[in-house]
Amino acid sequence: MKLAVMGAGYVGLSLAVLLARQHEVWLRDIVPEKVEKIRQGVSPIADREIEAYLAKGGLQLTATTDSAAACEGADYVILAVPTNYDSEKNFFDTSAVETALAEVLAVNPHAVIVIKSTIPVGYTERLRAQHPGVCILFSPEFLRESRALYDNLYPSRIIVGCDLADEKDQERAEGFAQLLKQAALKEDVPCLCMGLTEAEAVKLFSNTYLALRVAYFNELDSYAAVKGLRTRDIIAGVSLDPRIGDFYNNPSFGYGGYCLPKDTKQLLANYQDVPQNLIEAIVRSNHTRKDFIAEQVVERLRQAMGEDADLSEATVGIYRLTMKSKSDNFRQSAIQGIIKRLRGEGVNCIIYEPILADGATFCGCSVIHDLDAFKHQSTCILANRYHPQLDDVREKVYTRDIYGRD
Repeated sequence: MKLAVMGAGYVGLSLAVLLARQHEVWLRDIVPEKVEKIRQGVSPIADREIEAYLAKGGLQLTATTDSAAACEGADYVILAVPTNYDSEKNFFDTSAVETALAEVLAVNPHAVIVIKSTIPVGYTERLRAQHPGVCILFSPEFLRESRALYDNLYPSRIIVGCDLADEKDQERAEGFAQLLKQAALKEDVPCLCMGLTEAEAVKLFSNTYLALRVAYFNELDSYAAVKGLRTRDIIAGVSLDPRIGDFYNNPSFGYGGYCLPKDTKQLLANYQDVPQNLIEAIVRSNHTRKDFIAEQVVERLRQAMGEDADLSEATVGIYRLTMKSKSDNFRQSAIQGIIKRLRGEGVNCIIYEPILADGATFCGCSVIHDLDAFKHQSTCILANRYHPQLDDVREKVYTRDIYGRD
């Protein structure tokens, strides 16, 4: 069976590698540099499992920039292109999905098209109405950054949305679910076929619940910090309740990354005509947390330098922009919002981030690759996630990371 995947981000690339273990897969991306890396057996994203499979070889995987070659004759075409959130329109920018769909239909109008990109609730139905006779399914992804292939090999669940009133449509959806299930290493993966709009809602509600947990434990930590309490002890006691669980409970500077910021905002926008309080509070809580962290840092500087000190004489070091360990993603990372708040207070910031070029600037701050120089120049160091590299300057470090894990 020939399969095509449009988009070589962490969703598309991990799916392509997963399926290329058993099927002929064509992976198309518009960035030639990414395609060339994949051809050379190098992963363009930080994911050890993907790196290992590409380096080992043996995959039936062809990487290309040619959408016609990729899609022609494919039984299934998976769309895994970016859908960034447009804050002015309160809507995902779905233009990349529509462009990719047009490219597929131009050469293979009979393919079963599966959208893996995150989209607004109700979008697939509208797209099908615009293209009558075309089979368009939606299958949400539930992947962690830097663990995308692992999460495809050992999925928590497989969900495919289709037109439940159309028997043929349902058969195609079940066929795609079986493709993913057979490619997985985990046994007895739960598979659900449901309506298109319900499947879209599952994705947004899942990520918003994760954002809720982040916001909850961050607000618990803010309370403990203000009241002089031990965050670790409170979280340990709360998490022993099996209904809550001792996981996904490590405080941070706020949620960020590819999914949680945009998915929570999109879900909130979908509530336009539905009563709600909680969803809006989750989005607002993340802003409040960043305000709180910035205020705590400024207070720490004033305690060290004096209440009337000129904060422009201080230098705050930002240890990594990435959201998680083993990740190369810092899109919408919470630390960026904190940098902007600190600079608004007149504080100078420098950044240690090996992913960026040495000597470059980011958010108006200098990027330094020399870790010793970074430590020496920093009055205070902010670390969303602590690393043993900072052990020798532990007294300078401000972090809310209590478990040393994501």
